[in-house]
Amino acid sequence: MKKTPNLTPQPQEPNPPAANAPEAETPAVQPPEEVAEDLQAVVESLRAELKETQAKADEYLDGWQRSRAEFVNYKKRLERDQATVSQVATGNAVKRFLDVVDDLDRALKNRPQSEEGANWADGIDLIYRKLLNNLEAEGVQVIQAEGQTFDPNMHEAISHEDHPDLKSGQVIATVSQGYLLGERVLRPARVRVAR
Repeated sequence: MKKTPNLTPQPQEPNPPAANAPEAETPAVQPPEEVAEDLQAVVESLRAELKETQAKADEYLDGWQRSRAEFVNYKKRLERDQATVSQVATGNAVKRFLDVVDDLDRALKNRPQSEEGANWADGIDLIYRKLLNNLEAEGVQVIQAEGQTFDPNMHEAISHEDHPDLKSGQVIATVSQGYLLGERVLRPARVRVAR
């Protein structure tokens, strides 16, 4: 049978002090006033450090907020520019069809009266209305001019005439229709204006 070693700790004798070892010095006790002054100095140092750290944090927060605002403004400006570019491209494409609309309008004003010609004119009228509906779906609007006050941003005056029923500066009649795409004038309305 094997013997198991005894693992219980055995009491040991304290080491006797060495003969030539210096005695441990007892720490000197500071008077309470010095302790209070030291603590006050530490508190002041920590307050100054906190104030400096808070100032840096405020500066970083301000910089971050400015950067964020600039980025939001940049995104808005970019979206606005993209919308403008899209509107200009659409406007340029639509302008090519406005002359066709004018030609169809003139043709329908002089439509034939015979039955065979009237059927043909009805077909042309259907095409004309479909073209106008497609332009309207793209955001194209007719500039209303007759009876309105002349606006050089929306109208182009081709003549000034005396008119007994209208005030000076009012539009007598539209010679050629004008069109808007959103807020942008694609083509001003050509009008006769009362003197």
